[in-house]
Amino acid sequence: MGQQAVSAAGMIDTPPAPAFALSVVVPVYNGATSVPVLVEALSRLEVPGGLEIVLVNDCSPDNSLEVCRELCRRNEVALTVVNLARNFGEHNAVMAGLAHARGAYIINMDDDLQNPPEEVVRLWRHARDNDYDVVYTYYADKQHAAWRNLGSRFTNWCADFLLDKPKGLYLSSFRCMSAFTARQVLAHTGPFPYVDGLIMQVTQRIGRLQVEHLPRAEGRSNYTFRRLVRLFMSMFLNFSVMPLRIGTLTGFVMAALGLLAFLVILIEAVSGGTPPGYASVMAAVLLLAGVQLIMLGLVGEYLGRLFLTVNKKPQFVVRDVERNERARMPGGNP
Repeated sequence: MGQQAVSAAGMIDTPPAPAFALSVVVPVYNGATSVPVLVEALSRLEVPGGLEIVLVNDCSPDNSLEVCRELCRRNEVALTVVNLARNFGEHNAVMAGLAHARGAYIINMDDDLQNPPEEVVRLWRHARDNDYDVVYTYYADKQHAAWRNLGSRFTNWCADFLLDKPKGLYLSSFRCMSAFTARQVLAHTGPFPYVDGLIMQVTQRIGRLQVEHLPRAEGRSNYTFRRLVRLFMSMFLNFSVMPLRIGTLTGFVMAALGLLAFLVILIEAVSGGTPPGYASVMAAVLLLAGVQLIMLGLVGEYLGRLFLTVNKKPQFVVRDVERNERARMPGGNP
């Protein structure tokens, strides 16, 4: 599947044919022990048309880069290592991987082995055979900590309102997209990408597939609470002005409550009663001040992101790219 553009002469311009049937993009961060197992499992998959693996080292503090380079040199599967100059975050690393992937379909998956590599071919075939632009996976039983699962449910609930997302669709990081979709997503050059939001702006030809989710083999998740908040803010602010509209609506509600309270106080004063005192006044002042500060913070966040985008803060910076011999051959064939 490819994007087609009509030239001035009326001819249809077709993008170059993909070099591989499937590319697997894996952001790597603290994955020195898990990446070799993942690559070995992926290299055993049978993919007619060729399989390419793209490992994106997100400036991992361990020796993940050396491990990835060693895998690139000695592995028989087509393998590309993209080395980022600093840590940019998972979604930025995915964008870097998409920019270097050359498959007709591209699967994103984490390096922690919680998604069985055996599900990759089934996911790819489901997208290809049903002509989906994107297929998201979902889990009958998600093997994350309770607070992570709660945060994921809250984020997906917010996405139902903020993004043009089909109801009930779970936004998983284990997803398959067509090369056409990847090209449209890569047209976004802002420094705060949220891949799922970009996908929703591109297509509504979206499928879903239930897959297995395994417990984490070792170590802890690289997603700290701070990283999750940053990711949520990218989704919350980058693809909708709904937060500002909520603030405007809150302002109208608070103004109506203030007017109602003023009428109550006025009636009490005229009837000779004693208006509420210090406590009620302070409660109202603190509530209104809090709402105002929240709105100022939202406006400031929008302006700050706009400022950084205008000043061309990079989405990612690639220090170097290494491809093995098989990756330099179409289809990965010698």
